[in-house]
Amino acid sequence: MARILAYTSPARGHLFPLTPILAELRRRGHDIALRTLASEVPLMHGLGFDAAPISKHVEAIDHDDWKASNPRAALVHAVATFVARAQHDAPDLRQAIADERPDLVIVDINSWGGMATAEAWGGPWATFCPYPLPLSSRDAPAYGPGFPPARGPLGRLRDRVARPLFVGMLERMLLPKLNGVRTQLGLDPFKDADAMFSRPPLLLYLTAEPFEYPRSDWPDSVVMVGPCEWDPEPEPPAWLAQIEQPIVLVTTSSEFQGDGRLIQAALDGLRDEPVFVVATLPAGDPAAFRVPANARLERFISHGPVLDRAVCAVTHGGMGDPEGTGQRRARLRGAVRTRSARGRPPGGGGPSRNPVAGETPDTGASARQGSRGDGVQGWSATHRLGLRGCRWARRRGRCPRASTHGHLEQRDRRRCAACSVKAGATGGGLACQRLPGGSG
Repeated sequence: MARILAYTSPARGHLFPLTPILAELRRRGHDIALRTLASEVPLMHGLGFDAAPISKHVEAIDHDDWKASNPRAALVHAVATFVARAQHDAPDLRQAIADERPDLVIVDINSWGGMATAEAWGGPWATFCPYPLPLSSRDAPAYGPGFPPARGPLGRLRDRVARPLFVGMLERMLLPKLNGVRTQLGLDPFKDADAMFSRPPLLLYLTAEPFEYPRSDWPDSVVMVGPCEWDPEPEPPAWLAQIEQPIVLVTTSSEFQGDGRLIQAALDGLRDEPVFVVATLPAGDPAAFRVPANARLERFISHGPVLDRAVCAVTHGGMGDPEGTGQRRARLRGAVRTRSARGRPPGGGGPSRNPVAGETPDTGASARQGSRGDGVQGWSATHRLGLRGCRWARRRGRCPRASTHGHLEQRDRRRCAACSVKAGATGGGLACQRLPGGSG
């Protein structure tokens, strides 16, 4: 069978969605070598992967787009971060390829130097994208402003005018620095931003059509495999079974984004409500928060068991939890994506609308990582909130219950059915095997 080398950026929000695909490939008999965050290497060893840390120089470059005051500034920060990391992840992956002699390489879409190295290597390679893909389409509005799909001649005119304005801004920031990385490796420069996403022979897009704008012009290389759920701790904590009240899950980013205000606002706003708040803060200090009696604040727990019991989820705008709620929509009454006091989702992005779900693919972390790695998709119900005390929660009975309406339940069933067909990790594994060198 094949020897497969996977390389991730220093983000759990990218490693964990890839993990079930790698596990599926290992189940099919392939050997998996992995380069990822040093802190997660022991966990990956436990899954049978030949894991080693990425360069410490890559991990040392923090993602600081949360400091930006607007989406454009956040994008500037993100581009600077990925270019700085590229100077280290390019030689890091090149050395890993020399050490592992893989038949196939899978590289994180946020590892710009790694992607260029995989292309220059000349062997079969793929990338994976765990956030909304900023790829242009004649059927979708320009990436960035969050427009709904065009309707009629005026809508199409809007898109023709907006596309060069918004995409042009992205390309002016992105291409010179990205092409500088490519030139160092002897590769031809990209002419536009779309080339970055269409150049890989295979792009595993970790979502499904119902969470995207309807498109008829997806590149053949883009394969939507559906959400890839994976919990590093499959067994629920013992204290979870002791909670009798309805549970509200509140989550923040796995990378530091200065979004701790979301946690404190939810704790304060729900203090006197007949619910129990379970909050997670993987990139912050739990000791810095005021935690009421009807709440528990953990640095990290697996969200799956909590979502199975939750009546509402409040998240920072990442992609993983919303898609997780989509898999459990029959029980989850509502989901809330918050916005920061600066008028944008914590960590970046602008106000948006989704063609199906009420949110667009180009939100939240997507704007900040070009996204991250993680954008917003798959809500039962979305309430735009400021962080001044979660006012909706102070009113008895105001917790969102939009998914109890018949047409929304039907929509939710369609989404869940579409995700089931995509098969997640199985679909990702099959797509990788079809590449030359994937032994498919």
